[in-house]
This record gives sequence, structure tokens and C-alpha cells, in this order.
Amino acid sequence: QLQASGGGLVQSGGSLRLSCAASRRTLDYYAIGWFRQAPGKEREWVACFSSSDGSTSYADSVKGRFTISRDNAESTVNLQMSSLKPEDTAVYYCAATPSGILSTLRIPSSYEHWGQGTLVTVSS
Repeated sequence: QLQASGGGLVQSGGSLRLSCAASRRTLDYYAIGWFRQAPGKEREWVACFSSSDGSTSYADSVKGRFTISRDNAESTVNLQMSSLKPEDTAVYYCAATPSGILSTLRIPSSYEHWGQGTLVTVSS
């Protein structure tokens, strides 16, 4: 099971940290991805963390502003979001996949398990 948390209301330019809580086994053997879905839009890949080698990847729209990382002590994969923009407003989801192929980690259908989503609202 995955549980996403940390969403909220923040002003443009502000920061938030989202957390995806998972079992240690999940974090050891699954890649974790963050996705978001804004009203009326398709689910969009944001970032991913590969358990196999610790590599990370980001969508161009968030590169340089968001950082994905793993916290072993808390058994979470976190998404630190900075310089937030109104267009970052969405429900953010974390998901897990056993796939280790980087090119597949951007595709929602590659993921087997999904968290419940946490709402991020960025005001202008």
C-alpha cells in the first residue's frame, strides 16, 4: 500500500514536500513515481525514483524545481517542490512499479500500485 501526504495551499513561489509512505520491501524492489492530474487534464508524470540504482528522472516542466528522494528512516519517497507555480496545481499521486526500465517509468499504465492522491493548490 502507498499513502501520499503533504499537499496543501501555497502561494506562487512557495514550497511543499509531498511524502509517499510505503513498506521497506516496496521501496527496495519497486520504482516509485509521482504523477499529477489537474482538473480536466490527463494524468501527467512528474518524477520517478528507481530502487535498482537510486537514479531519478524528472519531467521537463518540473526539472530544477522538484527533487525526488528516498528516506529510509521514514520509509518514504519524498517530492520536494520549490518555486511552485499556479500551473503546478493538481492532485498528486505516488505509484509503484517493479519495472526497472527507465523509459517505462513515465507511463501510468506501467505502475501496479497507486496511492490515494494529495491535493496541491498554488495560488497566484
